[in-house]
Amino acid sequence: MSKWQIPAKGGNMEADNGIYYQNMTNREVEERLKQNDVILIPVGSTENHGPNSPYGEDTYLDTRLCEQVAKATGCTVAQPIWYGSHPYHHLGMPGTIMIPEETLADYLCYVFAGFWNTGFRKMIVVNGHGQDYVIPLAIHKFGKKFQVPGIILYVHFWNCAKEQLDVKDNGGPYNTPFIHADEVEQSWSLALFPEFCKQEYAVATKPAPMLPPGHINNSAERGVGPIKWYNAFGSVGMECICTPEGVIGDPKLADAEKARKGVERTLDYLEKLVKDILTTYPAGELPPIEKVTQRKREDIEAVIKGPAKGGRHIYTLTY
Repeated sequence: MSKWQIPAKGGNMEADNGIYYQNMTNREVEERLKQNDVILIPVGSTENHGPNSPYGEDTYLDTRLCEQVAKATGCTVAQPIWYGSHPYHHLGMPGTIMIPEETLADYLCYVFAGFWNTGFRKMIVVNGHGQDYVIPLAIHKFGKKFQVPGIILYVHFWNCAKEQLDVKDNGGPYNTPFIHADEVEQSWSLALFPEFCKQEYAVATKPAPMLPPGHINNSAERGVGPIKWYNAFGSVGMECICTPEGVIGDPKLADAEKARKGVERTLDYLEKLVKDILTTYPAGELPPIEKVTQRKREDIEAVIKGPAKGGRHIYTLTY
């Protein structure tokens, strides 16, 4: 029997239970850092997902996963980034709040800096929205700009589930391939935040590809073609023109049980990742300075110590 709660029952964003960083006092954070200095940073979006699912779907997918991992490992979760980047074909879709790529990357870079300065120097970015072309940019911006020892890893949790996002012919549980707000994504939504889903209003639509099949990979990146969906322009029709319903596929086929194995696999992986990081670098320990930066050692040691303990803050290096 799985230790994970599926379907999940309620969230924790306003709970005084030590899961979310923003709900903790500085004294509580100081004690947490002595035991566990890993923080999960959910990066979501506010996006039209049709008449049966909330605008915050991509964010709740992240947070509900992170909350269970925090309970299992003792790590901390940051309140989510609610607004994300979107591909060109989302442009103009009512209800979808689009943030320019450069703006989001810079924003995330300084979120990382703030958590590093606080003491959370091992960060895992958890994302379930299609902005894979932005988050790596933010990580490398941080690394180049600040050049301090730490760990920032990006997990697009769809990639953890592997064949459990695929169709039945490929070993998965689904009848149709994953695109957007469809059988696959809605099954995960029903598994993680069923209280926000209104299946009685679900509608089905058809995709609007503009190239022959076999070239562009689908959202699950399960081998449909060698070109990832976000590495293309002119391959699909605009959502606001072709699928104004906010759905691409058939969410009426969704079922929480279809998502169970994929959700469990994702939670198992995230738990292992947190534990492996802390096994390699226990709380308070970092990758060796001499291997990750050529800044002056005394400067790096000062910002590691931090301003509250006789050192300096990270922004004395750059801002």
